[in-house]
Amino acid sequence: MIDEVLAQREAAAVMQTYRRQPVAFVRGEGASLFDADGRRYVDCMAGISMNNVGHCHPAVVTAIQQQAARLINVSNLYYTEPMVALAEWIRDHSLGGRVYFCNSGAEATEAALKLARKHGGPGKTEVVALVDGFHGRTYGALSLTGQPGKQEAFRPLVPGVHHVERDDLEGLEAAVGPATCAIFLEVVQGEVGVHPVPVEMIRLARELADRHGALLVIDEIQTGLARTGPLFAYQDVGVTPDVMCLAKSLGGGVPIGAVVATPRFDAVLQPGDHGSTFAASPLAAAAALASCAVLGDAALQQSVRVKGAALLAGLEGLVEDGLATEARGRGLMCAIDLPRARAAEAVEALLAEGFLVNNTSPRTVRMLPPLVIDAEDLDALVGALRRVLPGL
Repeated sequence: MIDEVLAQREAAAVMQTYRRQPVAFVRGEGASLFDADGRRYVDCMAGISMNNVGHCHPAVVTAIQQQAARLINVSNLYYTEPMVALAEWIRDHSLGGRVYFCNSGAEATEAALKLARKHGGPGKTEVVALVDGFHGRTYGALSLTGQPGKQEAFRPLVPGVHHVERDDLEGLEAAVGPATCAIFLEVVQGEVGVHPVPVEMIRLARELADRHGALLVIDEIQTGLARTGPLFAYQDVGVTPDVMCLAKSLGGGVPIGAVVATPRFDAVLQPGDHGSTFAASPLAAAAALASCAVLGDAALQQSVRVKGAALLAGLEGLVEDGLATEARGRGLMCAIDLPRARAAEAVEALLAEGFLVNNTSPRTVRMLPPLVIDAEDLDALVGALRRVLPGL
């Protein structure tokens, strides 16, 4: 477990914005992490869906090593081939338009918000988002995040943002109007415990955006790149957004984010409107290209559907046996609710068993394993849950 000296050093040197689990990792491979004593842990969080290809995927490692030996970064004042190639891949596999690069999901949200506000122009600046949605912690992204507990200490927020419950069709129709420049939503709300947004809500958002000349922005930061099965979660609901935000698993563990728009809206942002010093460095873009080559494989995407269905069935078995009250999942994005507010204790007990999960609320345990995880490890996760939950 954790080296107490290391924990003390961390407490004295690092701002305490995270409640870290009492373990330090020194090596990773696929869905496995290892501490300094060589103990293996099954990673069922993937860095909050950051390591969809698994830890230290050989293709990503090779791409980073080779690119680091040639050129790491020169800023965006110059052309670099890996950046262009990555933009082409994202364009050709999603909305067909051009791409803006940044370094994180929150930055992608900020860029999408600026794009929407500029496109709307004066008098068309209102934004509609969903209660319980999560879009990041910078000011624009935080303002879109429909979770008051994350907002209260930082008010006043960016004005003009209105939140609607994820299943409130009438509320959404009432909230969107001529002054609306954008509707932001996730296909599955991950940060509150894997709650799919009803398909009817997403389809209505598309209809309302078209009716009022607003942009539909889908946040695929957590759901994208095969996490739910298809390459992007919107592809399973039959609704195409005008703008999509990406990050997390895009870089195979290296920080990178992106915004892609359809050709109709990909020229809204012009030189001087937005920018990022580090974005799409040759190093990050090379890592992302390697990651995308893995995640774009149809066989891997099908395996996510199969393994995700098996994991969800195992979790539903916990519900049938009274160990959980509800199980939810899309692909390898799953959660369970517990009968009592003991989710933090469940996370701790599973860590002792050698499994990494997290709790998104006092009663909810979330699982986001690497997409390359073996079925045997997922079966073992369900078995570990069966062992620890009765004692909580």
